[in-house]
Amino acid sequence: MTDEQTRTSLVRALSGAVRGEVEFDATARALMTMDASNYRRVPLGVVAPRDADDIAAALAVCRAHEVPVVPRGGGTSIAGQATGTGVVLDLTRHLRSIVELDAGARTAVVQPGVILDDLCRAAAPHGLTFGPDPSTHSRCTLGGMIGNNSCGSHSVAWGTTADNVEALTVARYGGDTLRLGRGRWDGAPAGLRELADSHLALLRTGFPELPRRISGYALDALLPERGPDLARAFCGSEGTLGVVTEATVRLVEAPEARALAVLGYADESAAAEAAPGLLPYCPLTVEGMAADLVREPAGLPRGGAWLFVETGGATPAEARARAEQILRAADAVDATVVTDPAGQRALWRIREDASGTATRMPDGSEAWPGWEDCAVPPARLGPYLRDFRALLTAHGLRGTPYGHFGDGCIHVRIDFDLLSDEGVARFRRFSEEMATLVVAHGGSLSGEHGDGQARAEMLPRMYGDELVALFGRFKDLWDPDGGMNPGMLARPARLDENLRFDVLPKRPVDVTFGYPHDDGDFSAAVRRCVGVAKCRTAQPPGAGVMCPSFRATGEEEHSTRGRARLLHEMLAGEVITDGWRSKEVRDALDLCLSCKGCRSDCPVGVDMATYKAEFLHHHYRRRLRPAAHYVMGRLPGWLRLAAPFAPVLNALARIRPLAALAKRLAGIAAERTIPVLAGETFTRWAAKRRRRGPVLLSGDRVVAVWPDTFTNHLSPEVGRAAVRVLEAAGRTAVHPGRGVCCGLTYVSTGQLDKARRVMRRTLDRMGPSLGDPLVVLEPSCAATLRTDLPELLPDDPRAAEIAASVRTLAQYLEEYAPDWQPPRLDRPVAGQTHCHQHAVLGDAAERRLRARAGLEGELAGGCCGLAGNFGFERGHWGVSVACAEEQLLPSVRSAEPGTDILADGFSCRTQLAQLAGVRSRHLAELLAEGLKGTDTHPI
Repeated sequence: MTDEQTRTSLVRALSGAVRGEVEFDATARALMTMDASNYRRVPLGVVAPRDADDIAAALAVCRAHEVPVVPRGGGTSIAGQATGTGVVLDLTRHLRSIVELDAGARTAVVQPGVILDDLCRAAAPHGLTFGPDPSTHSRCTLGGMIGNNSCGSHSVAWGTTADNVEALTVARYGGDTLRLGRGRWDGAPAGLRELADSHLALLRTGFPELPRRISGYALDALLPERGPDLARAFCGSEGTLGVVTEATVRLVEAPEARALAVLGYADESAAAEAAPGLLPYCPLTVEGMAADLVREPAGLPRGGAWLFVETGGATPAEARARAEQILRAADAVDATVVTDPAGQRALWRIREDASGTATRMPDGSEAWPGWEDCAVPPARLGPYLRDFRALLTAHGLRGTPYGHFGDGCIHVRIDFDLLSDEGVARFRRFSEEMATLVVAHGGSLSGEHGDGQARAEMLPRMYGDELVALFGRFKDLWDPDGGMNPGMLARPARLDENLRFDVLPKRPVDVTFGYPHDDGDFSAAVRRCVGVAKCRTAQPPGAGVMCPSFRATGEEEHSTRGRARLLHEMLAGEVITDGWRSKEVRDALDLCLSCKGCRSDCPVGVDMATYKAEFLHHHYRRRLRPAAHYVMGRLPGWLRLAAPFAPVLNALARIRPLAALAKRLAGIAAERTIPVLAGETFTRWAAKRRRRGPVLLSGDRVVAVWPDTFTNHLSPEVGRAAVRVLEAAGRTAVHPGRGVCCGLTYVSTGQLDKARRVMRRTLDRMGPSLGDPLVVLEPSCAATLRTDLPELLPDDPRAAEIAASVRTLAQYLEEYAPDWQPPRLDRPVAGQTHCHQHAVLGDAAERRLRARAGLEGELAGGCCGLAGNFGFERGHWGVSVACAEEQLLPSVRSAEPGTDILADGFSCRTQLAQLAGVRSRHLAELLAEGLKGTDTHPI
């Protein structure tokens, strides 16, 4: 048969045998080409099994067709083991049930796709948790943790995943099922006991004793004095032996209270040498990181590197006392104890985001995994780090170590050049010498994430040829046909093959945005996504935003990572072959709300809103666009034309048949209500007011208030309120003139040529006022002026000037009127921080202003789901509502009577009005209402 006939036969057989989804289309394949490593393989297709029977059936079909299988969880592996050329089993889509939780026995039975945080949340009411907690705990799966033998920051207290697994049910290639436990050979593949019994001496002497020895197969778990422990031997096998269909795991007692001792040291070597001395005090964690990885050092004591040492206790006082004991024992430059849970979370977030922030060096250059998590005996960590630094220097490389100092395990991203032949050759030479260095210190090539393709080739340096040959025989007993994740662990691929960068264009792609943080290179911008998948967090991230569409749909293609993968494959041209015309990329980006949340929440700063605008610009070049692009994408122009006829148009919009027809023609969702046009625009009100004479106050200074499209035509009451507040603060408010526009709607719909024309016209009309403070009331317009304007006009210095001048109302008052006292309102507020404000502008000034005005309460994070044109477009209604229901609507519904609802964005206010019938207001409106006295020219 031809390859196409084989593929057709495989698809037909899988579709007939499996109840879950069988997807062999370009999108499904492109989404699974990479994990969080340097490697890329193109699978034949993806199967999302619904249950254990589906897994067994898929394995049977694949064996019959001689097609390899790769089991995949969250896809956050950094050694390449979650990529493959056959059929990928996506275990995250359906197999997410906690089958049983026995609090008395402290065990849980879980399916392989259960997210770690979900298990911990289920166990928390019983005072229990699952001990291992990698930094990807919000999206990694138990099946993936078992496959990699994951550890996390609490391993000094609770060990690795293998230490916490009681029993496993495993399906082998071909579909037969085994039950693996402790202390018995029942369930073992034929010949396994004989293999172990005939090599007892080698198993007793061939494995180094250290807490983070993850490399290779755990054959020493088969020793009679250790059980045998078949479940433990299976852990860390990276999908090369079989597929976990169900796991019984142990839970541990979670401390009632925790405290965090943060110890500052001169450098990471000093911190590393101090770490072993803290272990006798039985801490829960001993984590280390250096200053290079800290974006904002808020809350950290003095030092060039820090240890995060967590303690637990039955009471806060007990936890604090243990932390203070560690402070006294530590020879630190500076130290502090943090007991506030919010403060601890903020500090841990710095540590957890290191896997992303480490991908960029301080100068912005790229850094990559590969030798991410070697481990040595903790007492050897200091000398090892010094030798490691020397090796980096010898090869002209840079990297910043961080990680699990208490276990001797170091994470580091290194600025390998993986784009050129010379750089790849140096990557290989360094890897060979690095493996020798780790072994010389008595260490393990992998201390957490497994060997995969990145390190398995070097296993003979660690274990010797005889033991590595035994690994191959072990693999063959489980998988005699060699169909389970070939090329990993046993008989591995070379570490410099299948690099994901090989397929990218060798020259910069012609693009419209400037991409200043990526040297103007769109490929480099797309490469920013390294796959850590923080965007796949299914639970609300508190004040965070990323990624609302994924949380609404749960589909990989609607995550920031998924879209970045599709753009990568679009540039590669192998799976997605039609470039900018790709319907696969277009469909995935269709549900991107352009909320910009990833710009701030993604640890590596992926900016999918910009990538979407770029794609749409090329995709629709010289082609007919969707109707919504012509209507909502060109909203400023239409609203200027409509302004004189606002009363008539509002009346017509209230006639249902006419409104329905207009929405159909405009590409607007039928469920939406057309917003009411203002009877008098903000600029017209301001012009009339100016003719009556400006309000000049003592010490008056002039400030420009930006007449954005939404404030001007749809909510001028916000502009009037802001003018009153500014005048109360001793300023005279003016506007830059008619016809200025930030270009937001053109950018969000990818009409970038038009956006640049609009922006240039605006810069021309701003004239001599460029550089003066500019108060922008609509957060999305402020974000556009701050970021999109200079990135679309990088060669026009005026763009950078106006971007630097943009302030929110609160930012302006804090900077230019610091002595002004806002009115005391003393009442609760609820609502939402605009997603663009969160991502681009920050809301610290707003928080401080609300506090000074006595407005108490936290605003919700997330995205309202309307997001400018997105929620109005036909086909987006369901996702728009789901986004609003995640955080915004619940926070408003739960608000106490008398609570004011705050929403500075027009989209947020509109969403609240249309979905909840709630009137919400801009902060300027609340402040204006609280001002005493009357305005000379009433608002």
